[in-house]
Amino acid sequence: MSKEFTFEEVAKHNKEGDLWIIIDSKVYDLTRFVDLHPGGANVLLANSVAGKDATDAFFGLHRHEVLLRPQYKRLQIGRIQGEEEIIKPREPGALSKVPYAEATWLADGYHSPYYSDNHRRFQKAVRKFFEEVIQPEALRCEENGKRISQEVVDKMSDLNVIAMRLGPGKHLKGRTLMGGIVKPEEFDYFHELILNTELARFGTRGFVDGMLNGAVIGLPPIWNYGSPELQAKVIPEVLSGKKYMALAITEAFAGSDVGGLQTEAVRDGDYWIVTGTKKWITNGTFADYFTTGVKTENGLTVLLIERGEGVTTKPIKTAYSPTAGTAYVTFDKVRVPVANTLGKVGNGLQVILSNFNHERWMVVGTSVGAQRVIVEECLKWSSQRMVFGKPLTSQAVIRAKLARMIQRIEACQNWLEIITYQMNNMSYNEMSSKLAGPIGLLKQFVSKAGRETAEDATQVFGGRALTTTGMGKFIENYHRTSGFDAILAGAEDVLGDLGVRQAVKKMPAYTRL
Repeated sequence: MSKEFTFEEVAKHNKEGDLWIIIDSKVYDLTRFVDLHPGGANVLLANSVAGKDATDAFFGLHRHEVLLRPQYKRLQIGRIQGEEEIIKPREPGALSKVPYAEATWLADGYHSPYYSDNHRRFQKAVRKFFEEVIQPEALRCEENGKRISQEVVDKMSDLNVIAMRLGPGKHLKGRTLMGGIVKPEEFDYFHELILNTELARFGTRGFVDGMLNGAVIGLPPIWNYGSPELQAKVIPEVLSGKKYMALAITEAFAGSDVGGLQTEAVRDGDYWIVTGTKKWITNGTFADYFTTGVKTENGLTVLLIERGEGVTTKPIKTAYSPTAGTAYVTFDKVRVPVANTLGKVGNGLQVILSNFNHERWMVVGTSVGAQRVIVEECLKWSSQRMVFGKPLTSQAVIRAKLARMIQRIEACQNWLEIITYQMNNMSYNEMSSKLAGPIGLLKQFVSKAGRETAEDATQVFGGRALTTTGMGKFIENYHRTSGFDAILAGAEDVLGDLGVRQAVKKMPAYTRL
């Protein structure tokens, strides 16, 4: 918009039937919009903003994204002569300049022993792709409750995002990762951590699980314990995004008590006959395959069950969006080839537990990413929200809440990075024996920190934290869904106890006070 006005010219348009305002140096003609204003005409006519600079008033009520919507951009008729726009949206892929909005390794002038220039290039590319392609899809799915579209899944598959979310390993061999930014042999757990933390930045907790988390937790038992024939069939289908998968362990009868599963498999020649139910199965409503824990006469066993006759799924309503595909799964005398047995019969507990470390670490990564967004939101809001003529940050009680949020997220980030460094330098067996306890303790610590931050953020935003749209929408979503991190992949108190029990087992016999 090339037309320029002076403050004095704008001031003349200050009444009903002729109303202009200024927001961040831009001039808007609201004459025809007054009666359409969602908050009513009086907000504009009786709030001393007509004909004036309404920047502070606007940002006390609305997010910047409102100005970018086509219906509101059309209201701009020019700009103030000699004034420059100050408030601009970040470019896709760019870093936030808000203190503590980014992990320390990404902040200007800071250093880290863990991340290389390749990690930084990878992070920039991932954020740009996620913001341009994944974020719009996440917002749509979070709202309409539908699963991620195949079009977006195909774009992820082209960059091998699905494969990378399963971590480093042989499944990456020969693949072009993120357009060639990182070679398969270079890809490590810090690259994967970047994927997890970036995914959680959209304030769409249901979509985080809906973005094929079932494959992340359901496919590793196939390549670790499946037959070559099974691997050759299933792994390409899932990594290409053509088939979806779910991990079906939890039941109404048994959650953290994996040994208490009731779903039963009875041998019938070359088949298993599977009967039972599973509950709270992420991605279950749209899964083609189910990596399933069953009990047999020889003990707990894991089978790969393909959706077909006798397999039915029913959505479960949860506190977050149906886009996660949370399901109640019924197996009614399902015939499953014996060749679909994962590992040895009766050795199912090992198959299940071997995958838990990675799953719990993944949950921690997404939780840390989400918490950092909440810290950024609170720092922005408390700096722009005016109360008693001063910003919220002038209140000591608000600064104290911000201090606790920052302390928690930095503690979570640093512990997570230390664990990730160990993962990069340990074999799979070493991780299983040495990191199960520490990861359990880490997950408990991070999930508790998240809920405390959710409570503090709600107090910072006040009533706005209770609405699903507008200024507090990220806070509302996080407050409502942060408890999922405390339950999924193992309840936090169970994991805390696991960490201590493993520590006690390793106590040297000769130690005394």
